[in-house]
Amino acid sequence: MVGDFFEYALRGLPFGCVFALLAVGLVLNYKTSGVFNLAFSAQAYVSAAVFFLTRKEWKWDLIPAAFVAILVVGPLMGFILDRVLYRYLRTATPLAKLITSLGLLIAIPEIVKLVFGFGSKPQNNPPLLWNVKRSDQFIWPANSRFSLDAAQIPTILATVVIVIAMFVLFRYSALGLRMRAVVESPRLAELNGVDAERISLAGWMLSSTIAGLCGVLIAPLFSQLVDQDFFTLLVAALAATVFGNLTSIPRTFVGGLLLGVTQAELTGFLPANSDLATAVRPSLPFIVLLVLVIGRLVVARVKRQDIAFTKESTDPMAGVDPPPPVPVEVLRPPWMTTGTRVFGMAVIAIGLYLCWNVLDPQWLGFVVAGSCLGVIMLSMVMMTGVGGTVSLCQATFAAIGAFGTAQLVNETGMSVLLAMVIASLGAALVGAVLAIPVIRLPTVYAALATLAFAIFFERTLRPLDWIGGGSVPMKVPRPLIGSIDFSDDRNYLLLVVVATTIISVGVILVRRGTTGQYLDALRGSPAAAASIGISPARPKLVAFVVSAGIAGFGGGLMASYYEQANYDANFVFIFGLVWLVMVVTAGSRSVQAAIVSGITFFIFPKLLDLLFAWPGHYLASNPSTSGLARSVMELPEPSWGQGIAFILFGIGAFTYAKHPEGIIEFQTTASLNRIIARLDRRKRTAEGGASDNSTAASKPLTEVTP
Repeated sequence: MVGDFFEYALRGLPFGCVFALLAVGLVLNYKTSGVFNLAFSAQAYVSAAVFFLTRKEWKWDLIPAAFVAILVVGPLMGFILDRVLYRYLRTATPLAKLITSLGLLIAIPEIVKLVFGFGSKPQNNPPLLWNVKRSDQFIWPANSRFSLDAAQIPTILATVVIVIAMFVLFRYSALGLRMRAVVESPRLAELNGVDAERISLAGWMLSSTIAGLCGVLIAPLFSQLVDQDFFTLLVAALAATVFGNLTSIPRTFVGGLLLGVTQAELTGFLPANSDLATAVRPSLPFIVLLVLVIGRLVVARVKRQDIAFTKESTDPMAGVDPPPPVPVEVLRPPWMTTGTRVFGMAVIAIGLYLCWNVLDPQWLGFVVAGSCLGVIMLSMVMMTGVGGTVSLCQATFAAIGAFGTAQLVNETGMSVLLAMVIASLGAALVGAVLAIPVIRLPTVYAALATLAFAIFFERTLRPLDWIGGGSVPMKVPRPLIGSIDFSDDRNYLLLVVVATTIISVGVILVRRGTTGQYLDALRGSPAAAASIGISPARPKLVAFVVSAGIAGFGGGLMASYYEQANYDANFVFIFGLVWLVMVVTAGSRSVQAAIVSGITFFIFPKLLDLLFAWPGHYLASNPSTSGLARSVMELPEPSWGQGIAFILFGIGAFTYAKHPEGIIEFQTTASLNRIIARLDRRKRTAEGGASDNSTAASKPLTEVTP
């Protein structure tokens, strides 16, 4: 028994080194830039793709291929990200940095697929960082119960070397001290003669080099080169980063090793076909992550300490930053508010007319599906825009609503609409349980906890028959109310519009009510809000629970529209990340931003498909087109539409730091400012060029105090 324990532990060390290598890279990125970089996996995928292309397709030798992929592409990625993007985010909020990294996570892999042409063919058997074709061609020591192969040896060596080098860098070198100083306060560091620009650039290039090494080493663990595999493995390694408190590289290294060893012990001792093994083994890293985050919260509460999990201090010069912009709805005069509402109702009426009389069934289907998704995105407005909590599991709440609706209808014969309502209450109940720890967590930890729950649900709970119905999607019928049959998409669109209107009004009432005002006060200054007796727990809990219920109802609507609760097609957690990026980019507090984003998610890729398909149709109907014109018009195949749409969605997140109110809110404010300026000029002209003394009514909206 003891011998088996040590044997399984040794077998888990290589996998522990994989977790440790990824986790140390994340911690390094966080220590040198202040960014918890979820796009670290995307950077690793870039180097892995370059190594695959040069080594396997172009037949380069091992050393030049590895040099280019790791030591050229890796630092170059860090240079580009710092110079183009993150140099402008050093004093941004943790939420802005997190949303930007999510945008990169979405955009970078799609850019690689587009540039390298990976979209139309699989990339099988990624090459090793060893001069062999298969990992089992080199085994050391041979004929032993425990041995290492050609994939494990470089990973172990690289992990040990990097951990030692990073420990020495931050403990004993002046460069490491300056990197930490720049993260804590770039302004204060510059006042002490530190070049924050160069130090931050060095940190990004170093962390990106490690990301490139991780990508090349980890790619052979999978049979194909798929970007989502890198992200899933990165999320599994997040438990090690939490074990190291996001700052300690030695503790992070130990946490990664313990995670790999524990997983190997479970694999060895649990029966292969047992329910416990099937449920726990795939989800162990995510369970550990959730337990560690909640455990830190409990310890902090017991010690009656503030929940400041990291050692990073608040920037003492953060007060020089300007306050966030006031929502435009607070600033605009009443006549503009009335005009905006009338205009919105007119747009809805015109849209319904077009859907009813003009659009063909395919495009009508996109609008209906997008409207259902708009309901789910309204939950993100409630969660992040109103509640101020970053949740990466809204797609999971929608899946709970979809599965709950299907189970209630199939098992009890309940009406579909009633099943949707009850399933949404079930999603709200799950949200209440999850919210108890999450609402007390800082931004990064709240995101990690909800992401861990999303993947735990996907890996462990969703395959269960009594939750997700197993491997076959469960059937969900369309509603039937009296003589109204919602099997017709036009009728179903009316149902979704009514539901969206009711939920939108509810979100607006919460936002404007006491709960919303308390949350606004907490967002402005938690200390000042606490001084007047506002407790952060209750209003955040209300926003979280209501948000989960809205997402559950939206999931039921979507399942009923597609007539099946299909997790893989509609509710995969990575979709939830894309949805969050879209909503926050458009306007996290804006109801119309959620609805527009939902419809855009379905329609925009199809418009791109049509754009790409047009040259092909033209060439097919005009075979005499000259060679030069033909080569210019041979654009990618239509399946690239969704990839390019994801690139644009991801890049759109880069605007969040500059415009945290969202693009729609920003454009609305700019338009209203122009209207006010035009009216003011007309008024002064009519008065014969009277005094230039400005009143509050004639000032731009951004200058008016609410």
